[in-house]
Amino acid sequence: MDSGKAALGVIAGIAAGALLGILFAPAKGSVTRRRIAHKGEEYVDDLKEKFEDLLESVTEKYDDLKRSVSHNVKD
Repeated sequence: MDSGKAALGVIAGIAAGALLGILFAPAKGSVTRRRIAHKGEEYVDDLKEKFEDLLESVTEKYDDLKRSVSHNVKD
């Protein structure tokens, strides 16, 4: 194999690698940070919703217990 064909093969390999790298590379840093922030906001919203549900459930159980105790004390 002569050096011209070897150089052409190396250049073709570099070009193919660069093309594949661009096609499969992750998004730019700013886009990635935006996606992470958005996902974090989704998690925070879900956590808030679950906390509010828990608080509502605990409040209902407390009110039920309070009524039950109040009813038993009156009897």
